[in-house]
Amino acid sequence: MGWFLAIAAGIWGIGQFAGSSARVRLVLIAILYCIALIAVTVLPENHPVLAVLGESRGAWLLLGGLALLAFLYVTGLRWLRAKAQPSPSEDTPQGAFGSSEISRYARHIMLREIGGPGQRKLKEAKVLVIGAGGLGSPALMYLAAAGVGTIGVIDDDAVEVTNLQRQIAHTDPRIGMPKVFSAERTMKDLNPFANIRPYHRRLTEDVATELVADYDIVLDGTDNFDTRYLTNRVCVAAGKPLVSAALTQWEGQISVFDPSQGTPCYQCIFPEPPASGLAPSCAEAGVLGPLPGVLGAMMAVEAVKLITQAGEPMQGRMMIYDALYGETRTIGLTRREDCETCGSHT
Repeated sequence: MGWFLAIAAGIWGIGQFAGSSARVRLVLIAILYCIALIAVTVLPENHPVLAVLGESRGAWLLLGGLALLAFLYVTGLRWLRAKAQPSPSEDTPQGAFGSSEISRYARHIMLREIGGPGQRKLKEAKVLVIGAGGLGSPALMYLAAAGVGTIGVIDDDAVEVTNLQRQIAHTDPRIGMPKVFSAERTMKDLNPFANIRPYHRRLTEDVATELVADYDIVLDGTDNFDTRYLTNRVCVAAGKPLVSAALTQWEGQISVFDPSQGTPCYQCIFPEPPASGLAPSCAEAGVLGPLPGVLGAMMAVEAVKLITQAGEPMQGRMMIYDALYGETRTIGLTRREDCETCGSHT
C-alpha cells in the first residue's frame, strides 16, 4: 500500500505545481484507488499483481473509508463556514448594515456631511442612469461603490471596440455584449450588495414615465438630444432631479436640473436642439478618453450630494470644464417663464 500512497502524493504535488484544481487531483487519486480495490477483489489469491498490491481487500476498504470520512469532514466544515458568512442577497432590515458593509463604507461614514445617516440614505436610494457609455460608465461604477442601494441602467447598445478608449465599465472580452449587462457585471464585482436593474432597450415615450417614477434621481449620460429632451420632460412631470452632463473633444459641462426646487430645467437652457453639424458626436469630432471619466464621476458626486443632502448640489448652476487648458468656470442659470416644459403656462 505504500506504493499507492507515494503515487497519490506524487499526483497531488505535480498537479499543484501544474496548477490543476484540487478536484481534478482528487479524481485522479480516486481512480487509482478504485483500480487497486477492484484488483484485490476480483483477482485470484495467487495472482502476481496481488503481490505488488501487498494488502488484503479489508485493508484497502479501511483506507477508502478513512479517506471518505476525511473528505466528508472537510466538506462539512466548508459548508458550515459558508453558512456563517453574510450573504449580500439575504434580506436585511431596511437601512440596516452588516459588519462587512460598515467596513466597506467606513470612509463615507467618517465624513461629517454623510456619516451613518447619510450612508443609510444611500442604501435606501434608487438612481436611474440613462446610458452606459462614456458618462454612464464612471457614474455607474461610483454609484455602486458608494453604496447606492438600487441602480437602474437603460441602454440599447452593445460593447464595441471603439468604446474601450473611454467607457471603463466594459472590457475587451465583453465586445458584443449588451452594455447594460456588461455594466451590471462590473458593478456587482465592485459591490455585491448593490441591486442592479439593467434595461436593454432604448428610452422611449411609452416606458419613460413609468420607469422614471420608480426612481429618486435620474442621471442623463446620453449622446442624443431626442433622449435628453424626453428625459427632461419626464423628470419635470415627476418632480425628479435630473443630473445632466455632456461633452465633446476636450470640454464638458454638468448641471442639476430640478424645477421642483425653483431651478431651471434642461429646456430652459437649451430651448431647442442645435442645428445639424453644430454639435457633432464623439464619433464625428473625437473625444479625450479620460474626459468622460471626469464628468461621469462628477455626476455621481452630485447624486450622492442630492441623496445625503450634503453641501450644495449644482442646481441653478452649470460647471464647464476645459481639459485642454485645465480650467473650470461656473455660470448661473435662470429659469424661463416661457419654457415649454416647466414654464408658468404649462
